[in-house]
Amino acid sequence: MSANGLEVFDKTVHVTNTWLDEIMDEVGPDRQLAWKTLGVVTRATRDLLMPELAAHLGVQLPLLVRGTYYEQYQPSHQPSQERSLDDFMKHVEEGLAGARPVNPDTAVKAVFHVLSHYVEPGQVRKVRDALPADIRRMWPDPDVKH
Repeated sequence: MSANGLEVFDKTVHVTNTWLDEIMDEVGPDRQLAWKTLGVVTRATRDLLMPELAAHLGVQLPLLVRGTYYEQYQPSHQPSQERSLDDFMKHVEEGLAGARPVNPDTAVKAVFHVLSHYVEPGQVRKVRDALPADIRRMWPDPDVKH
């Protein structure tokens, strides 16, 4: 029996909590901060992608995460003209404002790690390769064994 009445809701809550647990391993034991971090970093990444590639990534996200990913999305304005690492990190820092302090580099790397772990490897490569080189360096190459 489904706890929420719909199995799809139970599954997305479970998967989303798994992702948040992994982010909390990096940013600390604060589920709200992990949720905010996930949303901020995925949206900052999305805004650097062409709309079609952003949509392909969005399809692979759990239903709950997909909701925050598409929050305030304006595909006609993509990709963002602000493509430097400094611009990206400023966007992340501003998005995390008001939350418990967290190192933005740590936040970005935690989300990139989760995406690498759960999103299809071919999609990770396409998204990663579409990012500017200085941002791409924050996202370990899925083809290189560490």
